[in-house]
Amino acid sequence: MLDINAAIKDYLKDKTILVTGGTGSFGKKFIRTVLDNYDVKKVIVYSRDELKQFEMEQMFREDKPRLRFFIGDVRDKERLFLALQGVDIVIHAAAIKQVPAAEYNPMECIKTNIFGAENIVETCLHSGVQKVIALSTDKAANPINLYGATKLCSDKIFVAGNNITGSRNLHFSVVRYGNVAGSRGSVVPFFRSLIAQGATELPITDAAMTRFWITLDQGVNFVLQNLVRMRGGETFVPKIPSIKITDLATALAPNLPQKIIGIRPGEKIHEVMCPRDDFLHTLEFDKFFILKPAITYTNSHTNKFDVTPLGEEGHPVPEGFEYNSLNNPHYLTVEELIEINKHI
Repeated sequence: MLDINAAIKDYLKDKTILVTGGTGSFGKKFIRTVLDNYDVKKVIVYSRDELKQFEMEQMFREDKPRLRFFIGDVRDKERLFLALQGVDIVIHAAAIKQVPAAEYNPMECIKTNIFGAENIVETCLHSGVQKVIALSTDKAANPINLYGATKLCSDKIFVAGNNITGSRNLHFSVVRYGNVAGSRGSVVPFFRSLIAQGATELPITDAAMTRFWITLDQGVNFVLQNLVRMRGGETFVPKIPSIKITDLATALAPNLPQKIIGIRPGEKIHEVMCPRDDFLHTLEFDKFFILKPAITYTNSHTNKFDVTPLGEEGHPVPEGFEYNSLNNPHYLTVEELIEINKHI
């Protein structure tokens, strides 16, 4: 089996990477990690908020020789095409992600998450890009809210993109994972803000609620690993722990009572990453799952996914298998959450 860290270093050498939504929590951590650890030629931040780009430019001042900023929206195909000239790798992180906001503003979510995905695929086909990884979410598995439904559409667009690449050296894959600890708009900074304001209780949507839990570092490393692991067409799912939302609240404020307020529009009690209905397409590896594409590729792309280019071997899951945040065998304890929260 190949050394995955050495493989990443070798693959990224002299590459140009474009990150859509690059000023977000994931984008900043990904770019920081890449610039600090890999000999890339250039990293391009593609996003629509000039203020966030300005603020990020101040944070990364010493990295200016290898960092570029490109104002643009994934809805704008012509602008994307200009930004992708000379790019080798695309990490697609741009999305409208807030579940209630998507419920109230469905067309805006559709324009960014679905039409934006289509624009990425189409412009990459004509720009010399070699690999694309699109970030997905556990909410795309058996979706009940609009955000999850748009991300499922996005996932399907990227998976199917491999069937129209022809003879191009271009591959599309998807990475799906759960809640990112401490990311912008997530529950940890929300709880911390309430605590700092002197709240006398913490609001809990449902006492039974569970979530998958991954740190930004883990999410970034998983994406980097899959850049060298991908063949094109896979949806990669990491094996990560679950948390009880009540345990998280206890870890952050052990002396505050918790008040049940009811779930928000489009919210689930438990999240799914490998749906039961997809068990025929699911392969289990040591530290991750691969959801194989439901379609069979007719071009030069491989349809063999049970062995990765790194030599990792997977096997089919049993009939009826589902990977969800409730039946996950690994839960974080309150003590573990306290320790993790010290670093986010």
